[in-house]
Amino acid sequence: MADPSTYRPKPGEIPTNPGVYRFRDQEGRVIYVGKAKNLRARLSNYFQDLSALHPRTQTMVTTACAVEWTIVGTEVEALALEYSWIKEFEPRFNVKLKDDKSYPFLMVTMSEEVPRAQVMRGAKRPGNRYFGPFGHAWAIRETLDLLLRVFPIRTCSAGVFHRAERSGRPCLLGYIDKCSAPCVERISRADHRQLAEDFCAFMEGDTGRFIASIEARMRQAAQDLDFETAARMRDDIAALKRALEKNAVVLSDATDADIFGVYGDELEAAVQVFHVRGGRIRGQRGWVVEKIEDIADDELVERLLQQVYAQEINFSDLTRDQQHERRNAVPREVLVPVLPRDPEGITDWLTDLRGSQVSVRIPQRGEKAELAKTVLANAEQALKLHRTRRSSDLTSRSQALREIQEALDLDSAPLRIECYDVSHNQGTYQSASMVVFEDGMPKKNQYRIFNVRGPEGEGARDDTAAMYEVITRRFKRHLKDQEAASQEELIVSSGEITEDDDAALARDPRRFAYAPSLVIVDGGQPQVAAAARALADLGIEDVALCGLAKRLEEIWLPDDDYPVILKRSSEGLYLMQRLRDEAHRFAITAHRKRRSKGMVVSELDAVPGLGPARANVLLKHFGSLKKLKAASVEEIAQVKGFAQKSAQHVYDHLHPEHKQV
Repeated sequence: MADPSTYRPKPGEIPTNPGVYRFRDQEGRVIYVGKAKNLRARLSNYFQDLSALHPRTQTMVTTACAVEWTIVGTEVEALALEYSWIKEFEPRFNVKLKDDKSYPFLMVTMSEEVPRAQVMRGAKRPGNRYFGPFGHAWAIRETLDLLLRVFPIRTCSAGVFHRAERSGRPCLLGYIDKCSAPCVERISRADHRQLAEDFCAFMEGDTGRFIASIEARMRQAAQDLDFETAARMRDDIAALKRALEKNAVVLSDATDADIFGVYGDELEAAVQVFHVRGGRIRGQRGWVVEKIEDIADDELVERLLQQVYAQEINFSDLTRDQQHERRNAVPREVLVPVLPRDPEGITDWLTDLRGSQVSVRIPQRGEKAELAKTVLANAEQALKLHRTRRSSDLTSRSQALREIQEALDLDSAPLRIECYDVSHNQGTYQSASMVVFEDGMPKKNQYRIFNVRGPEGEGARDDTAAMYEVITRRFKRHLKDQEAASQEELIVSSGEITEDDDAALARDPRRFAYAPSLVIVDGGQPQVAAAARALADLGIEDVALCGLAKRLEEIWLPDDDYPVILKRSSEGLYLMQRLRDEAHRFAITAHRKRRSKGMVVSELDAVPGLGPARANVLLKHFGSLKKLKAASVEEIAQVKGFAQKSAQHVYDHLHPEHKQV
C-alpha cells in the first residue's frame, strides 16, 4: 500500500488548465482516469488527509504510485480524451457500463456499393446507418418485411448476391417483389442507393412525405382508370401505416429525445434509456453500472452521457453517411433524472457531436415527465432482474455461499440464512421482518413479521432494543418448537401416535424448530451486539451472526472492532445484499399496512397474546374499534375463537378503568 505523499506533485507543478489525469499503480497500469476544469484544484482533493476521503477513494490513492496529466484546450476536448483513455486502458476504479442484454439493431450498410438491410448485434461499423435498438429481433424482421413492399432494398447476404450476379437469376425475394433485384440490373445501383436513402429517411421519422406521395400517385392512377396500380398503392399505404402502428406515439410534439432513468444503490445502478424519434419510441436500451469509485448522482449522469454518446460517434473525419448517423445518435433533447456535474460542458460537447443545438434538462411536468417516470420504473425492474438472475444461477449461488463461509470463517456453507430488519415511523408502529433463504434462494412461506411491543407494550426505545426483542422472541420459539419436535419424535418412535396427534402435526409444521446456519441483521456494531446479547441470554451458541451496514456494505461480527470487507464484485456480497434488501422490503410493506390502519391496529396490538389475525377477526365482526369498545364481555365471547377468559382480557385492556382485580 503506497503513501500518497510519496508521489504527490508539488503545487506549483500542476497547471490550472483544463485537462485529463491518470493514476498508475506500481506496475505502470492505469487504474483511474478523470478530467477537470482546473487540474490543480481537482488533484489537490486526492492528496488531502486519508481520513477525509471516501473509503473507495482511499483505496484508489493508496493503490496508485504515480499521477500524470495532459493539458487540453477546452472542457469538450477533455471529455473526448477522457472517454478515449477509459476505452483504451479500462481502469479498474472507473465507472463501468455493462449491457444488461445484447440488443439487436436494424442496420443498412450504406458503406457498401449496393446497400443491404439486416439485423445485427454488437459493435457498430462506421459508414452504416443503424436504427433501434429493438427489444426483440423478430420485431425488426416484422417491420422490415412490411417496409420491403414499399422500399424493396436488398436483404440477401454477399454470397447470395454474387451467386445471383453470376447466374443472371434473382433470388426468391426478387421474384415476389420483396427486392428490386440490383443483382440482375432490374434497377440501377444508383437508383437502388436512392431507394435505401428513402428507406433510412422513413425509419428516421420522415414518414408523412412518403405516405402523401403514394396517396397522390394512388389518386392519379384511379383517375387514369389504372385500378390495379391504385390497389397496389393502397396496399402500400396500409403496409406503411401498420409499420408505424408498431411504435406508439408518446410525445405529441413529434420531438426527438433520449430519456434516461437511473435506479441503484452505493455499489451498482441500472440505467434505461428510451430513444424517441418523431414522437415515437424507436428503441429501448439498458445497462448495469458498476460503481467502483465513490460517485454522486450528478457525476454518474455525466459519465453515463459521455460513454453512451461517445461510443456512438467516430471522431475521425465524417462522411455524409456518418453525418446522418451522428444526427440520429444524438437527439435534440436529452432528458435526465439529475443534471450532470458540468451541464454547460456536456451540452456544448453534445452540441458539437450533433452539429446543432442539444438541450440537456430534467423534465418537470407534462408528458415528458410522465414518460421519465416510466423509464425509471423500467430501470428499477432491470436492477431487480439483474440481481435475481445472478442469485438464481446455481453456480453463482454455490460460489456465494462458499465466499460467505470463508469470509465469516464458518465450519460449513450457510444453507439456511435468516435476515432481520426493523422498520418504524419515528418510533411508532414498530415492525420487524424475518426473511429466510435456503440454498441461496428465498423461502417466502417462512417469512415472518414481528410487531415490536417493548417492555411495557409501548414499543422499543430504539432499534437495538427492537432487535434484541425480535431475536429473543424468534429463538425462544425455536427452543420451544425444538422441544415439542423432540416430544413428537418420542411419541412416533414409541408407536403411540394418535389421530389427534397426527392432526396437530399437520396444523403446526414447527417451522421455528429449524435453526439457521447464519443470522444477518441490517445494521452495524450496535445491532449486532444487541442480537448477540439475545442469543447469549438464551444460551444459543451454534448460530453464526453478522451485520451488514448499508453505508459502505461492511460486514460486522460480534466482538470485532474492524469489519470484514468483501470485494465489490463478490457473489457472497451480492447474496447478502439481496437478503438485506428483501428484509427491508418486507418490513417496509408490513409497516405501511400497519400504519395505514392507524391507531386501530396499534391499540389492539398492545393486547398481550392478541396477534394481527385475531385482532382482524374482532374488527371484522364489530366493524370498527368504536363498536368493539362498546361491546360487553359476553358479546366479545360470541366471536369465533374467543372464550370467556380471552374476551375478558380484551375488554379489560380496552377499558382499564373497569379492569377486574
